[in-house]
Amino acid sequence: MATRAGRTGSQASSGDLLELVRTGRATTRGALQQVTGLSRATVGQRLERLFRAGWLREGAAGPVDSPLGGRPSVSLEFDDSHAVVLTADLDTRHARAAVLSLTGELLAEHTGALLIEEGPDAVLGELGRWFAELLEKAGDRAHEVCGIGLAVPGPVDSESGRVVQPPIMPGWDGYDIRGRLTRAFAEHTGAGAVPVLVDNDANLMAYGEQRTGHPDCSAFVLVKVSTGIGAGVVVGGSIYRGIDGGAGDIGHIRVPEGADALCRCGSFGCLAAVASGGAVARRLAETGVPAASGSDVRDLLASGHPGAAALAREAGRHVGDVLATVVTLLNPGVLMIAGDLAGTAFLTGVRELLYQRALPRSTAHLDVVTSRLGERAGLVGAGAMVVEHLYAPERVEERLLAMGV
Repeated sequence: MATRAGRTGSQASSGDLLELVRTGRATTRGALQQVTGLSRATVGQRLERLFRAGWLREGAAGPVDSPLGGRPSVSLEFDDSHAVVLTADLDTRHARAAVLSLTGELLAEHTGALLIEEGPDAVLGELGRWFAELLEKAGDRAHEVCGIGLAVPGPVDSESGRVVQPPIMPGWDGYDIRGRLTRAFAEHTGAGAVPVLVDNDANLMAYGEQRTGHPDCSAFVLVKVSTGIGAGVVVGGSIYRGIDGGAGDIGHIRVPEGADALCRCGSFGCLAAVASGGAVARRLAETGVPAASGSDVRDLLASGHPGAAALAREAGRHVGDVLATVVTLLNPGVLMIAGDLAGTAFLTGVRELLYQRALPRSTAHLDVVTSRLGERAGLVGAGAMVVEHLYAPERVEERLLAMGV
């Protein structure tokens, strides 16, 4: 019988056992026997491979369950100290990078200006330098890095890791991001190649927020409103990407109010052209307020600027109108608003139109909230993506064999 954690019965592998321990479904040898149906000896043999790899450790002994006494059960734990993950989250004008433990603990972080319009070669080369400095800061060595996760503000083909026709990433379309970041990491650290995974920033923000704050929510939607607008959808604990990474690109849904607004994608009337941080910044600039991006609008909102607040609320209404359709289609339990505009004014506007236009049945059990992880959501989601990829049961078996374990 197949389970979420992999196979059970005689086919259950070391990777399946590790998945059961990592997810907390079975954390003692006895529990693993019960869930998988494997004999005590077979469980012991397969666990021994994980101990030798350094991926599993014994924890504290639990109470004796049997009234007849006997030895207490020793708990099993995923050992997150054997490796670290590097992650980065690119925006249009700045980026964040971090070293994370395998369980998502932030070990070191850096934020700085990084213009995505400078192109992938320069941007990814600079990220390689940031990663080297972060590893030194965290006290980790390059050979301890097991993978790199990267969040980008554009649609990504998850199979190739390449962005596909990104409206706000000039020069990045079809570029070999994985290859360049692998080389940059090696150039600045002297380490060998490690797996590089790339996904859309809203997807990874949604993944990080759902896993961290809403693990029991089976349908979760995050909308990021910054320089552009995008949505990440997590269904059944997995990111929903569509057939080629285009799911969630709500910023390019046409809205009647934007008929004369030219979007950066080249079309008129896109939601992003009237309701993104970039659109609000342009309208503020037209009135003489210095603003060039979503981050500038965020700063104005934080300072209580009344003009910025009024425009943010109006933008929220436009987005709420579109989200009424999204909520009716997906029926999520949580709708999270994130990004530069994710404040009281924008959220008020979203709620006004969302609850007015969506069917009551679709919103009866809906929580509309703001981000809990804030600007670190993409970093956390990128780290989780790498760990879930590298420690999936089938990949565990491949890696153990390559290690000769």
